[in-house]
Amino acid sequence: MSDSTAGPRVISSAGDPAAPGAPLEDFRLAPGFRAAAAACGLKSGGALDLALVASDRPCVAAGVFTTNRVQAAPVALDREVLERGPAAIRAVIANSGCANACTGPGGLDDARAMAALTARGLGCSPEQVLVLSTGVIGRRLDMARLDRGIALLTSPRAEPGAAAAARAIMTTDTRAKVAASRVTIGGREIAIRGFAKGAGMIHPRMATMLAVLTTDAGLAATPLQAALATAAGRSFNRISVDGDMSTNDTVLLLASGAAGPVEGRAGLEDFTAALTDCCTSLARQIARDGEGATRLVEVVVSGGRDEAEAHEVADRIACSPLVKTAIHGGDPNWGRILAAAGTSGVAFEPARLRLSLGPPEAAVKVVEGGLPLIFDEGAASAALRRDPAVVSLDLGRGTATATVWTCDLSAEYVAVNAHYTT
Repeated sequence: MSDSTAGPRVISSAGDPAAPGAPLEDFRLAPGFRAAAAACGLKSGGALDLALVASDRPCVAAGVFTTNRVQAAPVALDREVLERGPAAIRAVIANSGCANACTGPGGLDDARAMAALTARGLGCSPEQVLVLSTGVIGRRLDMARLDRGIALLTSPRAEPGAAAAARAIMTTDTRAKVAASRVTIGGREIAIRGFAKGAGMIHPRMATMLAVLTTDAGLAATPLQAALATAAGRSFNRISVDGDMSTNDTVLLLASGAAGPVEGRAGLEDFTAALTDCCTSLARQIARDGEGATRLVEVVVSGGRDEAEAHEVADRIACSPLVKTAIHGGDPNWGRILAAAGTSGVAFEPARLRLSLGPPEAAVKVVEGGLPLIFDEGAASAALRRDPAVVSLDLGRGTATATVWTCDLSAEYVAVNAHYTT
């Protein structure tokens, strides 16, 4: 039975949970885990490009992956590892600078070699190592550099800390993304702490994003997987930057069990809620850091008959280039929002729609009963220039609500992606 009173809560999105607002360098993983980073030359200029998360002892792991039919070699390998032995994982090795996607059997061999090199450095089995990669698609990994780099990464000469690991997996990200939450279950405080990357090719059903989450909770593989699936469904699968899915999207959750077991239905529910909080913080950071973005956009669709249809409408609005460019310019062009909603396939009645711009405490109502209202365009424009910019649409069909996070669309997005490989 859970004895949480205030409920799970995100303690910090950029610092150690024990010291909210602390510098990124003070960020720590959950008890039972350590992290390190190194540079091996996959990125230019000597930037960190290898990250390691290691468990002090075999831990339980869960994962959710991209649903893209084109999947990178590390995704295939991790699925295989988790299916075979999810309760004996020792480490996650990650590289940036090369996605190892669309590389055929040779790419899978390279992913296995990364696991083997890491296992050799840690003194465990390759079957206990999960692999992540991110970067340009269609290029083979430079295994000579990885051989030297992983040897450094698993040695005392590596740069220690979760902050360094979070920086090492960045590609077009402008900042490292870390988050933490904690909850009391059965009289014991449970920690959930992790980091992520992602700025482009971000879209629901997993987005180019990687995340590694750690917890000291004690959970078997099946409930841990269920908790992660639920949390991802309400966080990482609720963000979109550009409507494009990646080949490498992976979220991994490692549980050391150092805080003792989570027992009972209520305990699992509280753990899942805290995990969702942590994942939501990371997801919002990814959307806020979208390529070329100047601010986060929060699309709230209410009045749905169920959460799925509210999510579908919110997703369509969040993915509309016309909506996103209007928000970038602070243009309260509400017709674009209604038009995007109308392409969702949800059979709502336009005459029941209500639309407002801005947060609830300062919302500017622009549509009622499907018709435009007389409103202060300056105030509406200012609402869209806020960070986050909030768009709220009521379908008038029921009581279900869903929120999707995206970002504005600027000319800088085109500049970044027009020359990504050149």
